Amino acid sequence: MIRVLLVDDQALIRGGFRALLEIEDDIEVVAEAANGEQGVALALEHRPDVALVDIQMPVMDGIEATRLIAGDERLSGVHVVILTNYGLDEYVFDALRTGACGFMVKDTEPADLLQGVRVAARGDALLSPAITRRLIGEYVTRRPAPAPEGLDVLTNREREVTALVARGLSNDEIAAHMVISPTTAKTHVSRAMTKLRARDRAQLVVFAYESGLVTPRRGGRT
Repeated sequence: MIRVLLVDDQALIRGGFRALLEIEDDIEVVAEAANGEQGVALALEHRPDVALVDIQMPVMDGIEATRLIAGDERLSGVHVVILTNYGLDEYVFDALRTGACGFMVKDTEPADLLQGVRVAARGDALLSPAITRRLIGEYVTRRPAPAPEGLDVLTNREREVTALVARGLSNDEIAAHMVISPTTAKTHVSRAMTKLRARDRAQLVVFAYESGLVTPRRGGRT
């Protein structure tokens, strides 16, 4: 059973999401919060698998709530998915940098929402290669940040794997590219995430571009 926490200041939005999610046999909504502060408290209380968190809320916004959840070792199993009305914007980028595993627009198709919850629960990033290109092209290059601490301790293999993750490749695709087994590719990815203190692949992508390990190609391609 996938346990979900809903964090949104609009009761109608929460009610609609709850009704949709709880139709599914493998998903349960364990709590609802009307602001980020309540969301963090309920995350600590219920330890959900996925927290669907709105960006703009009173008392505490979704970015700060994500930062607190991602920074609490007791909540390492909670995967934050940002909900937004506007698609990819600067707030979403900040949330990804802070520790969200991905984002979805609120008017997403029901099937896509359900799939997104299941993807997040597995610990995978909700970032397609197309979204990654936009993310990098619009924000990372415009707002460069200091290189993440620990990037210099990556082995050559780990650097190569991190760069391929940033290009949007899956573990199987990385394995084929490097002529290694999928298990070995997964191990390299996991070690790179550990050394960089990245919660998930989404943060690994951000780190790779912000550090200069990977740079956007002309035309927005990665």
